[in-house]
Amino acid sequence: MLGSRALFCGRIWNHSLFPKRSGNFRASFRTKRVGTHNGTFHCDETLACFMLRLSSRFSGAQIVRTRDHQVLEKLDAALDVGGVYDPESERYDHHQKGFTEVFGHGFNTKLSSAGLIYKHYGLEIIAKELQLDQKHTDVQRLFLAVYKNFIEAVDAIDNGIHQYDTDQPPRYVNNTSLAHRIGRLNLDWIEPDQSSSKEDEAFHRAMELAGSEFLQCVHFHAKSWLPARSIVMECLAERHDVDSSGEIMKLNKQCPWKLHIFELEEEMKIDPPIKYVLYQDDRSENWRIQAVSVSPDKFESRKALPISWRGLEKEKLSEESSIPGCVFVHMSGFIGANRSYEGALAMAKASLVA
Repeated sequence: MLGSRALFCGRIWNHSLFPKRSGNFRASFRTKRVGTHNGTFHCDETLACFMLRLSSRFSGAQIVRTRDHQVLEKLDAALDVGGVYDPESERYDHHQKGFTEVFGHGFNTKLSSAGLIYKHYGLEIIAKELQLDQKHTDVQRLFLAVYKNFIEAVDAIDNGIHQYDTDQPPRYVNNTSLAHRIGRLNLDWIEPDQSSSKEDEAFHRAMELAGSEFLQCVHFHAKSWLPARSIVMECLAERHDVDSSGEIMKLNKQCPWKLHIFELEEEMKIDPPIKYVLYQDDRSENWRIQAVSVSPDKFESRKALPISWRGLEKEKLSEESSIPGCVFVHMSGFIGANRSYEGALAMAKASLVA
């Protein structure tokens, strides 16, 4: 997704001309200026600019959109332009030949300007949002989770990395991603006013859109994802109290457990893996039994409920299973229900040996 912004990608700037990080007292109080390219904008630099302005060093920084290297060299930072990656001089481009920087921590996607800014300032941003020290385990955990669930996709799309290894054409068109929505905020060719000021206005709207979705992601992971993870971890630790097999987990509090069970199984070295999760339906007093899928992105279950139960309800299901209080079992066998916890547990135990 280089387009017109590749014009200066081959330029290797003279590092001696870059302003280095300084403890200068006066400089710390003047408004910092952050450069990025003008012309067509993309998701990565709009998000990168927003994130950089969340840092203490660049809080409220002015965004300067230009490709003039003489202007850029005088700025406090430059991103997605200039052909240099050098954190010491606050230069964060990713287009230059030989650039191979990745996030690390097991992630191997080539970084865009968004990933570069997040790599160097993400911990500070997360810590501020959580009001915790950067070394706190929750900050470290969210730092990785937000990259995995938000930033990495921005990096991959901007670098032209496909989500799947396949030569098959897509079955449908999807123009609803953040990258597409940011792209549509560029000035349309039919707009009568194509001035730089109008273009900058559009860029700032795009920056706010990218930034708002980034912060939504951070807040979701802080307020919902992290507490749910703690609940699932606790329930996994207690799995042998539910059944001696260790393959049935009782969810003590309703929460989105599917987001965590796979990662926590690996982290906690759980073997054999969980086959069924029991939880109370928040819309009734029934207890659900749900088969765990083989992977987060697959519908296939590790061990579906018995074929002979599928599609049956109430008395017919109780008669077939010899378990009182049955409510239903889905035709695919991935989920069922019983009127009591004891009944749901009996269904899970019977399914394990079926």
